[in-house]
Amino acid sequence: MHPCLTCGACCTQYRVAFHWMESDAVTPGGVPAALTERVDAHRLCMRGTYAPPIRCVALDADIGRHARCTIHPHRPSVCREVPASWEFGQPSPQCDKARRAHGLPVLTPDDWIGVAESEKNPLPRG
Repeated sequence: MHPCLTCGACCTQYRVAFHWMESDAVTPGGVPAALTERVDAHRLCMRGTYAPPIRCVALDADIGRHARCTIHPHRPSVCREVPASWEFGQPSPQCDKARRAHGLPVLTPDDWIGVAESEKNPLPRG
């Protein structure tokens, strides 16, 4: 199983800010605008991530046990750009910091044994 499906820590640690053009108010199939708030003239963020305590409104999780993004196919680009540690052969300082904040061990290459390449989160192309 993909380690993120038992984690969710990153969704409670970081502001999820992105360009307003990613919202479904402008781009069909984009990030649901109803789940966002304005950061500035050019950026929105996911509700719940603007200021502490941070917890993304799209997170359905018991951190460290089960986690899912309720808008996963429509999540912002910034969420797709942060891989889990060792998901693609390198550590991720953001992942490690978020996991430590919840008392979870950082991921290691061994956590990816048995996870099919097709199950890994594809990095955005662009």
